[in-house]
Amino acid sequence: MNRILFDQETIKRRVQELGREVSSDYSGKEICVLILLKGAFMFASDLVRFLTTKVSIEFMKLSSYKGKLSTGQVIIEQDIDCDIQNKHVLIVEDIVDTGLTLNKLIELLKKRLPASIEICSFLNKPSKRKAFVDVKYIGFEIEDVFVVGYGMDYCQMWRQSPDILIIDSDG
Repeated sequence: MNRILFDQETIKRRVQELGREVSSDYSGKEICVLILLKGAFMFASDLVRFLTTKVSIEFMKLSSYKGKLSTGQVIIEQDIDCDIQNKHVLIVEDIVDTGLTLNKLIELLKKRLPASIEICSFLNKPSKRKAFVDVKYIGFEIEDVFVVGYGMDYCQMWRQSPDILIIDSDG
């Protein structure tokens, strides 16, 4: 039996708050919102609707998981094709746990000379951190549980759930 960690109303309220915070911080600036696929697509879709500043949207696909386990290797499956030099980049992620994926991504992006790079993650799991990442905007901090829903999956299932669920050991 899976249980609800955050229901859709709680999620909506928090995403609105994040949208206001990001908009305030980037007031008068254009943001290149870099959405990490596939997990962050629902969160990012909701978040950008609450942004009041100029926004361009890019997608990138990285992988480091097989089932419930992090492989420790980060593979870039889809890169951006735009120039981010002198642009303010906001990476939108579904969950930060080990930090390895974001560390590799930030290393790659810094070589492209953006004006700034910040991270907005829907969930933060600091107990799993293996590499430091500075996550400026956090939806919720969670314990070491495996979650699905709101775009996040287990073996490509559960993404459609409007709630965040803690998945049981049977998946």
